[in-house]
Amino acid sequence: MRKSGSFPAGAPLVPLVLLAGCFTTVPEPPGAVPGPVVRALPPPSLEDDRSPILTPPPEAPRDPILESRWAGHPIITRHKERWIDFWTGRGAADFQRYLARMERYRELVDEEIARLGLPPSLRYLPIVESGYAPTARSRARAVGLWQFMSGTAREVGLTVSALLDERRDPVRSTRKALGLLAEHRERFGSWYLALAAYNGGPNRLSRILRRRAPLAPPGDSLFLVAYEALPRETRDFVPKLLAASTLAEAPQRYGFETPERAPSRFDEVTVPDATSVDVIAEAAASRQEVIELLNPQLVRGFTPPGRETVVRVPEGRGALFERNYPLIPPERRVSYLEHRVRRGETLSHIALRYGVSVQLIRAANPDLVPHRLQIGQWVVVPRGPRAGQRAAADGPVG
Repeated sequence: MRKSGSFPAGAPLVPLVLLAGCFTTVPEPPGAVPGPVVRALPPPSLEDDRSPILTPPPEAPRDPILESRWAGHPIITRHKERWIDFWTGRGAADFQRYLARMERYRELVDEEIARLGLPPSLRYLPIVESGYAPTARSRARAVGLWQFMSGTAREVGLTVSALLDERRDPVRSTRKALGLLAEHRERFGSWYLALAAYNGGPNRLSRILRRRAPLAPPGDSLFLVAYEALPRETRDFVPKLLAASTLAEAPQRYGFETPERAPSRFDEVTVPDATSVDVIAEAAASRQEVIELLNPQLVRGFTPPGRETVVRVPEGRGALFERNYPLIPPERRVSYLEHRVRRGETLSHIALRYGVSVQLIRAANPDLVPHRLQIGQWVVVPRGPRAGQRAAADGPVG
């Protein structure tokens, strides 16, 4: 919740990769300059007692993503520079917003990175993924700071429902995303491959590597071996992260204002049943928009019924919430109404009338069987504070 390496002049750009008894090379762009032959150092002389018998291992890089020797490969450099040009040109206003949003979540991301011992530059990955917007949604329906697809989110233990979407939860999604990246690094033996697996899928990457480099040892160079077979977005993933890191590490050098630190600090409390964010705000002596900002995972503005839910209130307000919440009568804890089913009505009709989704009504009525609605049956329609205002304007409930 951290310096960018490059090829030294004359260093080799493309290693040889041993493949089933033959040699193949990493695809090299036109005009790349071949490097010199690398010679091994001679063994120390036993006649010279000043020669060390053992050479100490090189110091581990502070950030193996930024300091990888492959960060300076011409293919990666070309696309990195393209993104720098974009974000300092037409996309400059957007990138300035990304930097401002990052300051809200940077502390919690850095803490999790430090806890897991991961490269500090991963703090800039949500810039690439979502512009650091917890409610961001891609064309492919990935959601949140870390852009989880629903299937992957459920696999790692995040709840995705009509009422609660933990892909939008900055705390829970950060823990799961960084944990998943660490697993990919362990599996593929390379941070560049781990990033490609995170974006394009680990099974797809495994198939590409089996086809292109079945006997090759793990390493960042294999990202370039797999490069042409990866989806376009995945090919751009590493260069884009390097570009975001370059700009965010030294924003003023590139014409950006350095945002003020505005970390999101909070207390966590447990809500026992369905409760609207306006009621949570009331119990915590806070404002509704503050509770919404701290809890973007509450998709419809209230916690799910019939279960406990952890929510966040402003720092220092947790004890106050716990004193005040039991004093609020249960019938006042959520904005909802009861609809009496009429002849010919379906859940779709009811949802349309009150401006909510069918999934939302079903979540609030777990025992409801949609195709067995009966005339006169009562259906709970959760509204949330804002939806409740819209529904009230529609007229009395039948």
